[in-house]
Amino acid sequence: MEKLSIVKIGGNIIEDDTSLKDFLKLFSNLEGKKILVHGGGKRATSMASKLGVESKMINGRRITDADTLEVITMVYGGLVNKNIVAKLQGLGLNAIGLTGADAGSILSDKRPVKDIDFGYVGDVKQVAYKSIDTLIQGDFTPVFCAITHDGEGQLLNTNADTIASQVAVGMSHLYETSIYYCFELNGVLEDINDKNSVIKHIDTATYKSLLEKGIIADGMLPKLHNCFDALNNGVSTINMGNTAMLTRENDNFTTITL
Repeated sequence: MEKLSIVKIGGNIIEDDTSLKDFLKLFSNLEGKKILVHGGGKRATSMASKLGVESKMINGRRITDADTLEVITMVYGGLVNKNIVAKLQGLGLNAIGLTGADAGSILSDKRPVKDIDFGYVGDVKQVAYKSIDTLIQGDFTPVFCAITHDGEGQLLNTNADTIASQVAVGMSHLYETSIYYCFELNGVLEDINDKNSVIKHIDTATYKSLLEKGIIADGMLPKLHNCFDALNNGVSTINMGNTAMLTRENDNFTTITL
């Protein structure tokens, strides 16, 4: 089976021009077929404040009302996505910018209201992996922003980590898929205060033991839950670390397998 890499970058890389430039160079040099997924929450918050739209967060998650959705669509789907696509074209990579609505590629359900009404937030229901593959087979490199749709004309704000894992699950019908979650840390850390205490390999057994010891906690909990969900649904490996893990020289990151 041919290999496909799905790379996700977060807001800290997007916000810093030098980091973004360095990352996009690494991404364009990455061998084989690939897909890029990006967020842009920090840029959206800053644009919202310029436009007088209040950003409401609960437990670190954004409440997406109609005004916020407009800002997110402009920032993620326009400003951030098109800048990344233009820079990749400048590096000789034939990138194509997408939301989940384009080619009906990522369908979501609006998150049901339980204790909190998150507004126009989507939970991924279906990935049209054959449509995405049509682009890949045409030598395009898809660049997804964190927006999906409900199939009835409504755009939805969707977690970029989830988009990366669900796209990887969908594409695993056709490829051997690996996910690279690029963030500011070197990987999953044994000690949060020691940046070099990278746990290089986590499998189901190690994961259980790390949970029991409380080493995996807070924001890392949903991230790893997402990872094992993807691995149980066809993804072959998941890697977490800083952008240097996209180079052959660096092996100081975390690889997660079953």
